[in-house]
Amino acid sequence: MRILITNDDGINAPGLKVLQAIAEEVAGPDGEVWTVAPAFEQSGVGHCISYTHPFMVAELGPCRFAAEGSPADCVLAGIYDVLDGQPPDLVLSGVNRGNNAAENTLYSGTVGAAVEASLQGIRAIALSQFYGPENFRLENPFESAGVHGAGLVRRLIEIGDWGRGDYGIFYNVNFPPVTAAAVKGVRAAAQGYRKNTSFGVEPHKSPSGRKFLWIRGGDQHISTAPGTDVHANLSHYISVTPMRCDLTAHDALTALKKRLDQSDDRE
Repeated sequence: MRILITNDDGINAPGLKVLQAIAEEVAGPDGEVWTVAPAFEQSGVGHCISYTHPFMVAELGPCRFAAEGSPADCVLAGIYDVLDGQPPDLVLSGVNRGNNAAENTLYSGTVGAAVEASLQGIRAIALSQFYGPENFRLENPFESAGVHGAGLVRRLIEIGDWGRGDYGIFYNVNFPPVTAAAVKGVRAAAQGYRKNTSFGVEPHKSPSGRKFLWIRGGDQHISTAPGTDVHANLSHYISVTPMRCDLTAHDALTALKKRLDQSDDRE
């Protein structure tokens, strides 16, 4: 198996080393693992691509490249330049430092890489490690992902539904904020929503008197509804959320058509 790995924390991030080990275990002794990751941290860029300016790709070692672009750029660079148009069998993105559950999913560069891989018709999994009091100060805060990651990826390859329509399915995985031994299992979960918390800005003044704004996130340990990702993670389960790139609100589409038709009839 040929696997392409990337992340949004940057080429030197510790989570990428964890993902390298996961990918090597999944690929097996006869497989290939290729790394194309951002040269600098790209957290929060979502599915951004460098559409209006070029970016440089540098070879750092065998099968290891750094790109001056976003995670989605890295996937494109990996497929069409580094691998010379010979697509990988699987794209893995992460392991992110912090959760990409609930509303974080929409901002995540880690998930953005999986989005791009899916749009390219390649199976993809985004992996993130939830942080909390039980694992933040561990010698290896990625322990849960490192211990359980390869087995979960193999299970998804074997039993996962990757879709048959125009927009394929990819998977968003979040490991709970606990030690590997405290993980209770795996739960299929919908994307949740943390109520009464959101991103915002905090103004600060520089020594010169100029105002700068820092983006601030909300409380990450507010739970979501039962059956959703954060609720599973805070209950010590790995959450697996199937996703696709079709953003249509299908539940609202039929009603909207009827209203528009009625409006046309009145004109």
